[in-house]
Amino acid sequence: MATDSAQFDVVVAGSGAAGMTAALTAAHMGLSVVVLEKTAWFGGSTARSGGGIWAPGNAVLRRAGIADSPEQASAYLEYVSGEHVAADPRAALLAHCPEVIDLVLAMTPLRLRWVPGYADYYPEAPGGKAAGRSVEPVPFNASVLGGELAHLNKPYVPVPDGVAVTQADYRWMTLGPRHPRAMLASAKVAARLARRRVLGQRMLSMGQALAAGLRAGLLAADVPVWLNTPLTGLVTEDGRVTRVRATRDGEPVVIRARCGVLVATGGFERNEAMRKQYQQEPIGTEWTTGSLGNTGDGIVAGQELGADTGLMDDAWWGPSIPLPAGPYFCLAERNLPGSLMVNGAGQRFVNECAPYVDAVHAMYAGNATGTPHIPAWLVFDQRYRDTYVFALRPPGRPLRRSWYAAGAVFRAPDLATLAAAIGVDAGALEATVARFNDHARKGRDEDFRRGDSAYDRYYGDPRVRPNPNLAPLARPPYYAAKIVPGDLGTKGGLRTDARARVLRADGTAIPGLYAAGNASASVMGHSYAGAGATIGPAMTFGYLAAHDMAAHGSAAKDSAAKDSAAQGTAAGSD
Repeated sequence: MATDSAQFDVVVAGSGAAGMTAALTAAHMGLSVVVLEKTAWFGGSTARSGGGIWAPGNAVLRRAGIADSPEQASAYLEYVSGEHVAADPRAALLAHCPEVIDLVLAMTPLRLRWVPGYADYYPEAPGGKAAGRSVEPVPFNASVLGGELAHLNKPYVPVPDGVAVTQADYRWMTLGPRHPRAMLASAKVAARLARRRVLGQRMLSMGQALAAGLRAGLLAADVPVWLNTPLTGLVTEDGRVTRVRATRDGEPVVIRARCGVLVATGGFERNEAMRKQYQQEPIGTEWTTGSLGNTGDGIVAGQELGADTGLMDDAWWGPSIPLPAGPYFCLAERNLPGSLMVNGAGQRFVNECAPYVDAVHAMYAGNATGTPHIPAWLVFDQRYRDTYVFALRPPGRPLRRSWYAAGAVFRAPDLATLAAAIGVDAGALEATVARFNDHARKGRDEDFRRGDSAYDRYYGDPRVRPNPNLAPLARPPYYAAKIVPGDLGTKGGLRTDARARVLRADGTAIPGLYAAGNASASVMGHSYAGAGATIGPAMTFGYLAAHDMAAHGSAAKDSAAKDSAAQGTAAGSD
């Protein structure tokens, strides 16, 4: 065996929310820990995300007056995850996620607040909450990171330097500058920018704030983060994972882990071969917003030791527009009145406002013959374009010429011409729009119940009554944006138990090996509980892994210490 390059109690591979929370927890418990990051930037997909955290019952929600109970949260999560997730991991998530929030608030500069009204994705289900269970970072001064700020992974959507927009702001700002709440949200963002300029500060928000805050906590706890250090393999002794193989500064290294190893390397969304092996066509790496380093390294390393996997066919999907600069993940665009989504036959096939995972599941499910609804088309009129923000373009401002040139967006004077441009039957599209317009005037979607759910209405326009998600498409010209199955990352990975231990196919744990985040099979099953339901569980199972290493890795740590002492004695006798 190669000589150990370094030794720690805990080795964490991956610097997203799962990995950094685990490292914070291990440090808090007095364990030595190192974080290995494959790329030149820390934060992973967390830094590229909206930064929301779904964590029922936490102190931030309680202070905001959000009424909840363990029974309600349990009933809701059971509804969401269904038969694909055992009861124990669900219970562990709900029991410990409030502790995770407490730890993060105590050990980092992060401050969190409730996202008002961001409903659970199935608020009408048993235990669902129309008020929502999501919290997000309060924008904060990036100077706490010092020189490490230069190594923060870039956001998915570039924003002007110093502009800090929260999820709560985004909701209202999509409604255009004339909406009173949008004006208020814009004023708040402008005030932050003015303060930044006066004080010489750079403010961070959303996933940038979450990743930066966790990294600041690691700095304060003297936890090293080794950038440009990809995991290349795992080493076992007597069946227990004891070491990590990696490459650092271009050289192979072996790091001993006395208590255990956490795989938190993200999903495999950037691995073309794995996507084609496990997922349904059409599929590829060009439609994801996940971090560039997410090529499934940790999952493969676990499989090589006999680890079982789950949910490999699934992802954190979202209807996305394939713009030249990269996919644009549609949130509000599908919910706003005056738009609808059709398939290649020119017909609606889903509630456009459905949770984004469900919307893409419907795209892949396809028609009666199994033909996927890919691409689909988001169709809207000039009134919609003059009123709302679209893919970050302000109302009324022409869409970029490059979007048209790339075939991502089309524009036509009438529906028949638009249908010809996008390759759908003109009569079918005209009939679909006519029926939709009739429903919109009545305020009731008789086909797909668009606007019935509190989740639908979150990104609707409250000025439009009686249904904030419905308005006729009646003012030419008309537009169509191509919709493909984009994603925030894959959700399948190593199968784990309630302690984040990696399991074999027979249900036994691989000693010393843990997984969390998108490197593990999601506790959400094939669904999605609410905003932040990727990050909340990632942080919680990272936390649980560190606790289990501390509680059950002591024997392995003592054995490692004896081996090290014996090696030292032998070296001295030489």
